[in-house]
Amino acid sequence: MIDLYYWPTPNGHKITMFLEETGLAYEIKPINIGKGEQFEPDFLKIAPNNRMPAIVDTDPQGGGEPVSVFESGAILVYLGEKTGQFLPAELRPRAEVMQWLMWQMGGLGPMAGQNHHFNTYAPEDLPYAKKRYRDETNRLYGVLNRRLADRAFVAGDFYSIADMASYPWIVPWKRQGQNMDDFPHLKRWFEAIRDREATKRAYEIGDKIRPPEQAQMTEEQKKILFGQTASVVR
Repeated sequence: MIDLYYWPTPNGHKITMFLEETGLAYEIKPINIGKGEQFEPDFLKIAPNNRMPAIVDTDPQGGGEPVSVFESGAILVYLGEKTGQFLPAELRPRAEVMQWLMWQMGGLGPMAGQNHHFNTYAPEDLPYAKKRYRDETNRLYGVLNRRLADRAFVAGDFYSIADMASYPWIVPWKRQGQNMDDFPHLKRWFEAIRDREATKRAYEIGDKIRPPEQAQMTEEQKKILFGQTASVVR
C-alpha cells in the first residue's frame, strides 16, 4: 500500500497520474497547503522540505520497515522501479527518461511556478518579473515542442514518468500566458495525455478533494504559502 500525502497541485497530480495508470493500491492523505498542514511535525518527518507530495510505501520491495520518499521526481522514479512500469530498465531509454524528468524538475516546473506567482499571486505588479518568467515558460514550451516533433512522447514512442512529470505543468497554459496553437507538436502530445483514462481519473480525484470553485486563493492562504523562512521548520 502507498500512503500518498497529496494536494491537487501540478506536483501532486504527477503521482496520482502514475498510480492510476498502474493500479497500484494507494490511499490519499490530504495535506491542505492553504491551511499550513505541510508544516505539521508528523508530516515533516516524511517530507523535511515541508512540501507535498510525499509517499510512504508500507510494503517495500524486499520487505522491512516502510519507506518514505519526498520530491515528486524522486517519487516517480521510486514507483517506476517498484512496479517496473513507465521507467525502462535498459540503459539508453532509461537515460532519455531521466534527462527529461530532470528537465522538468529543474526547468519547466520552477519557471512555470514563478510565472504563476508573479502573474497571479504577487502583491506587487512587477512587469519585469512577469515578462521574465512568461518568456522563459515560452522558451521551455518551445524546447518541448521541438522535442516532440518526431516522437509520440518525451522519451520516444513510449509513455513514461517524464511525460507524467511535465503534463500537469502544461495544464495551466492559459494562466501562464501561452498560446497552445503556437506549439502544434506539444498540443498533440498534451491532448493525447489529457484523453487517457488514468489522467481523467487523477484529475477527478483532485476535484473531489478540492472542488474547482475553492481553488481561488485567499489572502490568508497566500500568507501561509509565500514568504516562508527557516522559522517554519524549526
